[in-house]
Amino acid sequence: MIVKNIKPMNLEIIDIEKLDQMEGKEISIKGAIHRLRILPNVTFCILRLERTLIQVVAEQQYDLSAFLEGDFVEVTGLVRASKLNDKAILNKNYEISLTKINLIHRPKEVPPFEINKKELNIKPDLEFDMRQISLRHPKKRAIFKISETIANSFASFLETNNFTRIFSPKIVFAGAEGGANIFKIQYFDRVAYLAQSPQFYKQYGVGIFGKVYDIGPVFRAEKHNTTRHVNEYISLDFEMGFISSFEDIMALETAYLKFMIEQLKEKNNFELELLEITLPEITDSIPSIKLKEAHEIFFKIQKIDYRNEPDLSPDEEKFLTQWSKKEYNSEFLFVTHFPTNKRPFYTMDDPSNPGETLSFDLLFRGLEITTGGQRIHDYDMQYNKLISFGMNPEDFESFLTLHKYGVPPHGGLAIGLERLTARICNIENIKEASMYPRDINRITP
Repeated sequence: MIVKNIKPMNLEIIDIEKLDQMEGKEISIKGAIHRLRILPNVTFCILRLERTLIQVVAEQQYDLSAFLEGDFVEVTGLVRASKLNDKAILNKNYEISLTKINLIHRPKEVPPFEINKKELNIKPDLEFDMRQISLRHPKKRAIFKISETIANSFASFLETNNFTRIFSPKIVFAGAEGGANIFKIQYFDRVAYLAQSPQFYKQYGVGIFGKVYDIGPVFRAEKHNTTRHVNEYISLDFEMGFISSFEDIMALETAYLKFMIEQLKEKNNFELELLEITLPEITDSIPSIKLKEAHEIFFKIQKIDYRNEPDLSPDEEKFLTQWSKKEYNSEFLFVTHFPTNKRPFYTMDDPSNPGETLSFDLLFRGLEITTGGQRIHDYDMQYNKLISFGMNPEDFESFLTLHKYGVPPHGGLAIGLERLTARICNIENIKEASMYPRDINRITP
């Protein structure tokens, strides 16, 4: 037997933000040739690295005519001071003076569109069909660095507040929210479903750990083909026990959003500047109004009557955040007390307002990004509500076990990562905030 010792991988990373500490030193970096401009006496080669671009300058003695845009290369050169204006370059004060370049790999074909222009400027269908390539554009990559920070800050904030992360199953016995918008699958000899939400498992987690969170995909079989919907998205969920009011959930989300904004400022200043993003501000708290009040405000000012509707219309969502910005200097607005028949069967009814629930939506820049509220923790109350919703409690025996053996007053929320990212980045179509969007027409790449 021949035993081979595998050497540890060299994980040395060149920190582009700290090139000032390497000025005059020779470094080696690997990347793709993003843009190549060959002039009579000098060649400018822009490399695409993990996060940013960097300029490599080849003097006359280095012939780069054999290289092509898209080639994967290793470049060696001296770090030297420069003054660059390209917003897609993180450190604009330094460049690399080439001393050596090696070809690592040459693609078989050239992409059907250019990714090295300031704007991608291709039709959405082509962008999504060729997502493996279109996401290499600097501005497209920037969206998902921001998305990364939003998700990571959610985890970091909740861990700091003693939440335990759980990993809920995505193949489930029943829909957490009922209705027809659920994907049915054949699971061996029985029917199962793709999870609409980790709701049941979050509530189980309250009985185990007290406070839990989950980050993962959820699935909605909605036949919407709009800029507001996708059929698979990433849900940022938390659930917490021993609450005194559903407003405790709203207060915790407010604290998280403040933390998230600070994290974006700290970690993503480069992407914010590249995408010309102005972050929202939360000075103290987020204003809150009831659904009935929201309908009345819209009717009074816009003269359009949605007052008998159980939910907000898209027009109302857009108007109300503009109204909130004007009245309270807040781009966020909580809307509470949605009707019982509009909220899932596990939502607590308001004991002082029959027909209304202790629930809320959070609106931000014209779009609902969060749904949350207090859950039912009493067995008899949950059993009877299932019946009132026309559901068979026997089908929810596993869920009712939680209530039968006890769980404290609790509540939670779900934030759509794509929706929040889209509104932070001022993107109208949330599909652009999904790396590989799934809608009624798309299941590739």
